[in-house]
Amino acid sequence: MTSAFSTASTSFAGTGHDHGTCVDSALIAAAAVCTKRGARLTPLRRRVLELIWRSHAPVGAYDLLRALTATQRGAAPPTIYRALDFLLAHGLVHRIESLNAFVGCAHPQQAHGGQFLICADCGAAAEVHDPRVDAAIGRRASELGFSVRHKTVEVQGLCTPCQKRQEAPGHGS
Repeated sequence: MTSAFSTASTSFAGTGHDHGTCVDSALIAAAAVCTKRGARLTPLRRRVLELIWRSHAPVGAYDLLRALTATQRGAAPPTIYRALDFLLAHGLVHRIESLNAFVGCAHPQQAHGGQFLICADCGAAAEVHDPRVDAAIGRRASELGFSVRHKTVEVQGLCTPCQKRQEAPGHGS
């Protein structure tokens, strides 16, 4: 299976990434998940999800609010937080704890722990999933008598384009 779920390449892609198709696919998957669960993906919730997916960089709630108020008068923080609560509850987005921001979930159809590669330079984030990481966390937690309720692994580093920019002659580092 080739997707952002199994590889980070799509989120850190320079060329060959069709972001319009990426966003459309995410919205179609979200609608399917909601239909299957009997949940309502209202126009507002769909719009917030679309705003989150418009880039692969994690986006904060107040950035979402600013973008939403451009088209929806009267939008307020509770509007965004209610939409985010719904999207989180249905696995359509993940919260990047270290950034207090949100990214779209690459595979909302499957329950999974969040594993993310986050570029410290450009801010792009890629959801990756390695079942061995989940298993290792679960195994060690069990050995310690710890009950896991939520697990998110966040790894900060540099994506390939940012590495190349830093290696380029004349880069001021």
